[in-house]
Amino acid sequence: MRIPGRSRTGTEPVTARSALGLRLLLSLVYVPVFLAGTVLFAVWASRAGPGDAPAPDSLRTLAWICGVLTVLGLVDLSVVLARRRRERSAAPGRGSGRS
Repeated sequence: MRIPGRSRTGTEPVTARSALGLRLLLSLVYVPVFLAGTVLFAVWASRAGPGDAPAPDSLRTLAWICGVLTVLGLVDLSVVLARRRRERSAAPGRGSGRS
């Protein structure tokens, strides 16, 4: 796709795409890891006392970070699955109309 008034500045191919298989694998591996981290740090923070080390505030921060990474992984997983589904339905030779 060429954008009028804009020239290419890099050497990447015109049809460059991200590695959907690798992104799918990474999402499938790390979403459960970050979800487990979110639960672990949240439970640990709820049971930690004011004088404990690490501090409950630090544990809550780690739980929030893991939660955000879980959500980002889920969003990326849904994008990858939608792109793979769209590419498979648009592939030549698959003119059955069903997906």
